[in-house]
Amino acid sequence: MDRFTRLTAIAAPLNIANVDTDKIIPARFLKTIKRTGLGKSLFADMRYAADGSEKADFVLNQPRYRHAEILVAGENFGCGSSREHAPWALLDFGIRCVIASSFADIFFNNCFKNGILPIMLPEAVVGALMEDASLGTNARLTVDLARQVVVRPNGEEIGFEVDPFRKECLLGGLDDIGLTEQKTAAIDAYEARIPAWQPRLHAGAKQ
Repeated sequence: MDRFTRLTAIAAPLNIANVDTDKIIPARFLKTIKRTGLGKSLFADMRYAADGSEKADFVLNQPRYRHAEILVAGENFGCGSSREHAPWALLDFGIRCVIASSFADIFFNNCFKNGILPIMLPEAVVGALMEDASLGTNARLTVDLARQVVVRPNGEEIGFEVDPFRKECLLGGLDDIGLTEQKTAAIDAYEARIPAWQPRLHAGAKQ
């Protein structure tokens, strides 16, 4: 998993409440178990017309937001089913941070596991950041995870809370596999002891 330390990027405003995971990545795209290739289908029903052409009014189809790495979203973002494909699609598109006033719990947790930083802020603050994002490429936001601040284009710093363990995982680029690999020495030592007691277990099983 790529580390998340400090990100200065274009922020796309998606001022829609209750965006569920089926809107983020429709069910018809869930056949794959790969984490790559889903970016083109992100918000598919909102981005594309029935004939496959882009809807010009959708935010991520607008030239100034095609390379956005931050999404400023409406309340209750990521509600609905627990599909992990939702953060996979966001990440594959290039989104590394989602800012909203509230998130669905499972989606919120899945973001951390896949290298995306979800930031929860008061609704009024999110509204101000939404206005910043509406200015396009001339108004980039900075997200500094180490300092736990979002820096607005005018220089104002907005603090945010994040679980210390999840923060360290993002800073270190550690997903569940990476965390397990940190225990390799202990796992190897444990497995090395197996031959010593395994025969006794087998012998006991015959009694």
